[in-house]
Amino acid sequence: MDSELKGYQGPLDHAVEFFRKDIQSLRTGRPSLSLFENVKVSYYGNMTPLDKIATLNIVENRIVTITPWEIKLVPEIEKAIMAANMGFTPQSDGKMIRIVMPAMTEDRRKELVKHLKKMAEEAKIGLRNIRKEANDDLKKKKAEGLIPEDRLKKLQDELQKMIDQSVAKVDDFTHKKEQEILTT
Repeated sequence: MDSELKGYQGPLDHAVEFFRKDIQSLRTGRPSLSLFENVKVSYYGNMTPLDKIATLNIVENRIVTITPWEIKLVPEIEKAIMAANMGFTPQSDGKMIRIVMPAMTEDRRKELVKHLKKMAEEAKIGLRNIRKEANDDLKKKKAEGLIPEDRLKKLQDELQKMIDQSVAKVDDFTHKKEQEILTT
């Protein structure tokens, strides 16, 4: 990779990794603890990630149990899960919370795939914005006489290859997640 473009590989990788993590929160047919990564609970006045104040487990096929480290947090955790609008209702016995994950309907699966594709398109827009910024920087350097025309073309071609690789990764993650949503 050319030194002129090294500064753009990090943002490209970051955008792809952000997308990969973001789609983990999409529900599939089987429970995943990553569904709860974005749930924040009011804990002594601070919004705290659920996994920092409770133990989460998957039991049986569609049941998630949440055992708070402090019993008094049970109502707060229930409230946070309801506020996250995840499509299921927590059930509490006062010490532990159980969540029975309902089976996904075909319509819900299609809805999730549509949302996944929208997320993928947003990630690709982010990648294209990085490309535009890089191209603008390269053209500015050419205008200032720092790089010649033939080198500009070579750098733009190399940049496009970097973008294509990042888009291919987004497409790959999208395809795998789509299969997971439709088949589990």
